[in-house]
Order: sequence, then structure tokens, then C-alpha cells
Amino acid sequence: MAAPHGRESKERTTPGTTRRSLLAGVAALGVPVAAGCSRVPTASARAGGDLLDRLRAAGVVRLGIAGEVPFGYIDTDGRLTGEAPELAKAVFERLGVDRVQPVPTEFGSLIPGLNSQQFDVVAAGMYVNPERCEQVIFADPDYRMLDAFIVRKGNPKGLHSYRDVVEKRASFATGTGYAEIQYAVGAGYERSDILIVPDQVAGLNAVEAGRVDVFAGTALTVREVVKKSSKAEATDAFAPLVDGKPHVDGGAFAFRPTETRLRDAFNAELRRLKKSGELFRILRPFGFTESEMTDLTAKELCAG
Repeated sequence: MAAPHGRESKERTTPGTTRRSLLAGVAALGVPVAAGCSRVPTASARAGGDLLDRLRAAGVVRLGIAGEVPFGYIDTDGRLTGEAPELAKAVFERLGVDRVQPVPTEFGSLIPGLNSQQFDVVAAGMYVNPERCEQVIFADPDYRMLDAFIVRKGNPKGLHSYRDVVEKRASFATGTGYAEIQYAVGAGYERSDILIVPDQVAGLNAVEAGRVDVFAGTALTVREVVKKSSKAEATDAFAPLVDGKPHVDGGAFAFRPTETRLRDAFNAELRRLKKSGELFRILRPFGFTESEMTDLTAKELCAG
């Protein structure tokens, strides 16, 4: 998912049956996890790296995923799916790489895992932001996204923005490493008062149980997770304020800084998929709408 500024040093986590149990489950299925993945030789920085050639020769690309619906996860049948893995299959097939292999890890470990060669590319719908752009290089975004809240039915506190959360002294939760942490802090919420939970399912549980007034996440994950809830609902999507201006996030694939050749080849195929409409056809089954398709570039988002 989405989006964050990395793990927060003062997180308080709530047990959940989602991302962590999923990682345990895929390990039981024999899917390699990041910690046990073999290393590959460091790519040469000459001429933009040689990873694309090596992937073509091997016929497989290893995808770092974070076990988060709908961005990249293993389904109940043990099959790799999600918007990023399905898009990766389409792009890498066009690049001459026939297979994708999942390497599940925690969201906050995706960039360290990529740069330590535990997998070849991050395929987790990761938001592009200036901090991350100092550590990895991004393809152009394949989607854009606003935020939304999970609140109790009827939205009794009238929460529609981070400023509302601060002014109405609502108890607030969001996910591990989510960008929403920074948006809430930027609006004046005390970081130490934020309840950090594993993901949107745990956030829904916290709202339904009355442990918090609101959970913040991407508009897509929020509207999907509340569909079967009788106690909670999603607010309308909104743009968080960054430096006083509405901000729209974009999610993209991440590559090691030396691998500009692979990133550029990926971007070329992504542009073709956008132009033909195939990108939307790939993302639509995961709840994406036409309004979430985008022409934003990584360069724009890296600039902040």
C-alpha cells in the first residue's frame, strides 16, 4: 500500500490477523520470504545497470510485496495477485521476462530489502515521495490516490479531514509506515498519540470496537474494507494538506538507484499500457476507478 515515510520509531502495534499472519502463511506454502532469499551480485552502475539482461537470462523477476490487499498479496489459493504483481506480469512479459516470484516482507522493510538485493523490484503500490527518492528510483506512477477515513456508522464526530481529527480531539489510528502518519502530524496531531496498527483490516477492527474514533488510509483500501461492515463506513475521499496545499499521492514500482536501464524500459512499457487503456483494465478488478489513473511523473513527486 501505499505509502509512507518508513517505520516510525515510536509505533504502538495492535495484533491482527492480516499482514503478519499472511506472511506466516506464505512461508508455510513454501514461498521464499525476504530474510531467507539468496543474494545476487551487485549490479554494475555502468550504462544503467545490467539487471534487465540478467532477468531475461534467468526468465524470472523477484517482486518485493508487503502482503497488502489490493496492492500486492498472496490470495487464499496461494496465488500471487494484486494491482502491482498483475501489472508486473504484463510489463515484464513485454520485457522478455516470463515469470514473477513473490518475496513477502513487511512494508517498512521493502526499500532496505531492495537495496540489499533480496529482490529485484518493489511491487507494492508504494507512494513516491522525496524521502524515498533519495534511496531508490521510481517508475512513473501507475495510479494516483486520495485519503479517506474509516469512522463509525453515521460519522458521529463529523470527521472529514486531518484538521477535523485535531480540532475535535478524536482518537486516531493508521497503518504501519503509512504516509497518513505524517499528514496527521502535519495537521497538529501528536505523533505519540497515534495508534499504529498493521493495516486497514486492523484499523476497521479498532473503529468497530470503539478503541479509536477514526482510521486513516488510502481511499481505495478504506472503501474496500468497509463493504461488509455493519458498524463502520468510509468518508468521502479527500486530499491531505501538505504545506497548506492539497496533495495527491501516486504509487509506483521502485528500483535500485543503479538500475536506470531497467527503470526506463519499464516506464516505456507502462506508457504503452496507459495509452492503450490496458493499464486500467489490469487495475480495475482491484477496485481502482478511472479517476485514479494518472499522468503524474516520478520526477514531479520526487520534487515534493
